[in-house]
Amino acid sequence: MSRVAPWMWTPVAQDLRFARGHHSCTPVGGRLYLYGGVKSSDPAAPPLEDIVIFDPEKNAAESVPGGAGVFRRSHHDGVVLGDRWLCVVGGWDGSRRLSSVFSYDTETGEWAPWAEEPHSIPPAGLSAHTCTKVSEQELCVVGREGGVRTQRRYASVYTLRVNASAKTYSYKEEEPHTASRSGHCAALLWAHPGRRDGRSLYVFGGRESEAADWIGHWKTGKVKDDPSPSPRLSEQLSHLVSSGKAKREAPRSLRHHSCSVVGPFLVVFGGESLSRSRDAVCGDLYICDTRCTPMSWFRFPGSDPLHRRVAHRTCLLNDRLYLVGGFGADGRTPCREIFVLDVYEEQK
Repeated sequence: MSRVAPWMWTPVAQDLRFARGHHSCTPVGGRLYLYGGVKSSDPAAPPLEDIVIFDPEKNAAESVPGGAGVFRRSHHDGVVLGDRWLCVVGGWDGSRRLSSVFSYDTETGEWAPWAEEPHSIPPAGLSAHTCTKVSEQELCVVGREGGVRTQRRYASVYTLRVNASAKTYSYKEEEPHTASRSGHCAALLWAHPGRRDGRSLYVFGGRESEAADWIGHWKTGKVKDDPSPSPRLSEQLSHLVSSGKAKREAPRSLRHHSCSVVGPFLVVFGGESLSRSRDAVCGDLYICDTRCTPMSWFRFPGSDPLHRRVAHRTCLLNDRLYLVGGFGADGRTPCREIFVLDVYEEQK
């Protein structure tokens, strides 16, 4: 007997507090921190400001209240600094795009706005952008920039210098620009197969193209954001891409999808197709194998329409890839489940 597909999303938890989209999901201390987002796809829906903490080991969730309306955000991005501070960058507060920074201290439970340094030259505002951690002091910000009515043909690239202990930040606009993107994803990947001399940042999706933009390169000594070890899942993905069950095809014209780096692989899931007017929410799994030159993409069609997602997050924790929140196949209904990716060999 054979299964329909060599992979599936298996539910592990369900809670109404998980039901949100355009949020962030960050692993800290063995737990997932869901922050912000919106409960509805209605553009007038107010952003959330709470945090929901999910502990996979205990299969339990707890809520952390926000900061009395001060820290409402959606379409933002976040990273963890010092294995302690959940640092939130930019986003939509319900009336405007912001470029400001604040944090939540997972040890003390303290919310704190950060001070912008005098020499900083910030973007006018940020939403549906990406913020990638290069080191404890340096982040790279790419994507939608400007005020509410601003539509740019290009996207600026910013280096964001941060000091978690002093709670200060400073923006610097870099020389290269990329094609205008919104709702894209970004990933630090090893620059050359077999050579661990650094990593390069690529951005995918967010416009009607399958092309990826190369943003920059950092040598090994500078990159301090080492991904979580994931030997089991990496081995499973290696078997999956070599099984001959997938079409060699890169994701095209997607936005508000998710991506996670798993060892030498980049895993992209779901999103909204910019090329479709109907049935636009996708449920396909794409895996990019960076071990070869050029990088190779593999597409694994989704078999269950109930697992289509947009404005969701995937998060790697303890060698497992979690699917958290987002809106379902209709693009409007928030999903209250958390799933884990299961990859298996076909049984005969």
